[in-house]
Amino acid sequence: MPGNVTAAVRPVPHHEPQAPREREEKMLDHVVPAIRATVVTLVLTGLLYPLVMTGVAKVLFPQRAEGSFVTDGSGKVVGSELVAQGFANPGYFQPRPSAAGEKGYDPLASAGSNLGPTSKKLRDRAAGALEKLQKENPDAPGPAPVELVTASGSGLDPHVSPAAALWQIPRVAKARGVAPERVRSLVEDSTEGRDLGILGEPRVNVLQLNLALDRRLGAPPPAPPAAPAQAPSATTDSKG
Repeated sequence: MPGNVTAAVRPVPHHEPQAPREREEKMLDHVVPAIRATVVTLVLTGLLYPLVMTGVAKVLFPQRAEGSFVTDGSGKVVGSELVAQGFANPGYFQPRPSAAGEKGYDPLASAGSNLGPTSKKLRDRAAGALEKLQKENPDAPGPAPVELVTASGSGLDPHVSPAAALWQIPRVAKARGVAPERVRSLVEDSTEGRDLGILGEPRVNVLQLNLALDRRLGAPPPAPPAAPAQAPSATTDSKG
C-alpha cells in the first residue's frame, strides 16, 4: 500500500455576522452624502440659478424679462409680441391658424394638431381654411400662401412671412377704406430682417403690425355681424 499522504487543508476563515447597527452605519455612509448632494443641487439649480438669471435679465432686458408685453396707444396691455392671437375684424391682418386649445391661440395649451400628411382630418381642415381665406380675400393676388392654411408647431407663432402679409393687403385696405399703398408701406416698415443678418427668415409680427395700423390709420370700423345660419326649409314628400 502506498504511504499515507496527509492533505494540507487550509483553514476556512470564519466571518462573524455583522451586527445590525454596523450595517446601518455603513448604509448611512452612502445615503447621507447622496441626500446632501441632492439638496445642494436642488438649491443651486432650482433656486439660486433661476433667481440670479431672472435678476440679470430684468436689469439687462426688462421688457423681455416681463413677458414682452405690448401696449396700445392708451397704455393698455393688449398681448405679447411672442404669442399669436386671432383677429376677427377684416381690417386687421391675420396670423397663421392655431391648433392650440379648443378655439385656438390658447397660450396655456400650446401644441400642434399632431396630424400627419396622410390624415384626412388634416386635409379637410386645410381645405376649410383655404375656402374661408378665399371667401374673405376675394381681391387677393394669386393663391393663398401655404402658411395661412396650416398651423404652426406651437399654434402660437406670432409672425407671418412678408408674402403672407402682402397677400392680405387688399382685404385690410378695403375694410379700412384706404389705398392699398398706405397699408403696404406699413407692412414694409414692420418687416423684420434676419437675426444678425444670417439667421432665420424675414418676418412680420402680426400684433405689432396691427397696432401700427391703428396708430397710423385709426381703428377700423366694427366687423359686420355674422349672418345667422338659416334653418333648412321643410319639404313634404307628396309621393304615396
